Amino acid sequence: MTHEFDMVRSLATGVESRAGAWEFIRGFVADWLRPLGEDDGWAESDLTAAEGRLGLRLPLALREAYLLLGRRPDLTSNHDVLLSPAELYVDDAGEALVFRHENQGAASWGILLGELTAEDPAVLIRADLADKDAEKWEGWLERLSLAFVEIVLAESVQADGELCDFLTDLDDHGTDVLERNCARLPFPVYPPDETPGTRWFLGPDVLLCDHGMGLFARGRTEADLDKIRDLIPGDWLNDFR
Repeated sequence: MTHEFDMVRSLATGVESRAGAWEFIRGFVADWLRPLGEDDGWAESDLTAAEGRLGLRLPLALREAYLLLGRRPDLTSNHDVLLSPAELYVDDAGEALVFRHENQGAASWGILLGELTAEDPAVLIRADLADKDAEKWEGWLERLSLAFVEIVLAESVQADGELCDFLTDLDDHGTDVLERNCARLPFPVYPPDETPGTRWFLGPDVLLCDHGMGLFARGRTEADLDKIRDLIPGDWLNDFR
């Protein structure tokens, strides 16, 4: 099957700049999901109200992301949750603006307050620990626009329905099969201090995310998803064949 959207080439451009990231998201969403529409983003007035409530200026990249896709939960909140403008907040330590939560509250993503004046600041993650004194903001991705590319990709492979699945036991053999048969996508490994970190791959009409402990997959069709299940056998959660 031939598609006009070139995932590898578009993503390579998308990781280079903020504008490239938004262009990649538009192309990916149109090709794999449902094209972005005029009503899929928040209004300027919503962002202005958030800034007034918080007493700070949102980074340009955050504003652009919310205007582009902030009201598309299928792109931002299938698993983890992108906060609405009205839900944005500064953490209790007064260190960061928080814009995303892990679905069970295990972690939050934010931007250090000192970096809010940057157009495309770094995004950090903070785990929710029993020992609150041990909590700290740690590196995630070096630019906010990159983080939104990651959000859209990650949420797309964790959607409900027959097109997505998760392999819980990706072993060394499965990793080897993945690397030999699928193209590594040009997205940086993250988090930076984690080994092996999260990596993205593209197979024949299937998008794959290897996060070190398992493998997320999204096929264009059920048949495409079945092919990757057969290629990398194991305990696929939604494989009821």
